[in-house]
Amino acid sequence: MDSAFLITAFFTFFVVMDPPGLAPLFAALTQGMDPHRRRVIALRACVVAAGVLVAFAGFGEQLLEFIGISMPAFRIAGGIMLFLIALDMLFERRTKRREHQAEEDDHDDPSVFPLAIPLIAGPGTIATVILLTGQAPGWGGFAAVLGVMFGVLALNYICLLAAGFIDRLLGRTGVIVLTRLLGMLLAALSVQFVLDGLKSFGFAG
Repeated sequence: MDSAFLITAFFTFFVVMDPPGLAPLFAALTQGMDPHRRRVIALRACVVAAGVLVAFAGFGEQLLEFIGISMPAFRIAGGIMLFLIALDMLFERRTKRREHQAEEDDHDDPSVFPLAIPLIAGPGTIATVILLTGQAPGWGGFAAVLGVMFGVLALNYICLLAAGFIDRLLGRTGVIVLTRLLGMLLAALSVQFVLDGLKSFGFAG
C-alpha cells in the first residue's frame, strides 16, 4: 500500500473526527462523573463509532451501487461535503454546532448519542471511510483503511481520557487555532477528492 495514501487517509480521518476538538465537549458531557465511568463512556463511544464505520466500509459501496450511485459521483459529493465541514471549522460554526448538540443531550450516558453518533461517526466520517475504501480496492486496501481508522479512533480514545488536560493545555484560543488549521488541511483534501471524481468522468486532467 502506497505510504502517501496512508498518510492522506490518516490526516483525513484525524481532521474529520477532530479528537482535540472533541475533548472539551467530552469533559462537559461527563462533568461530575468519576474517572472509571468516564473511561467506560469514552471506550463505548469509540467502539460504537468503530462498528458503524466498519459497516459502512464493508457495505457502503454496495449500497451506493444498489441505489444507482457511481463511486466517482459519490467521491465528488463526499468531497463537497468535506469542504463544507472545512468551512464550518474555519469559521468556527462546527464547534458551536457540536456544543449545541451536547447541550441538547440530557441522557445520563452520552456514549452513543451524541458522542459516537454524530460527533465521532458523523456524515463526514462515514463519507470519508466509503471514499477511502473505494480508492483502495482489494482486501489489502480495505485492511489498510480500517487500520488507519482504528489508529485514529485509538487517538480519539486517548484524547477523551485526557480531556481535562487538553482543555487546560490548549485553552479556548488554542482549540480555535488548531481547529482552523485542521480546517485548512481538510479543505485541500476535499478539493482533491472532487478532482479525483472529475478525473474519473474525464473532466479533469
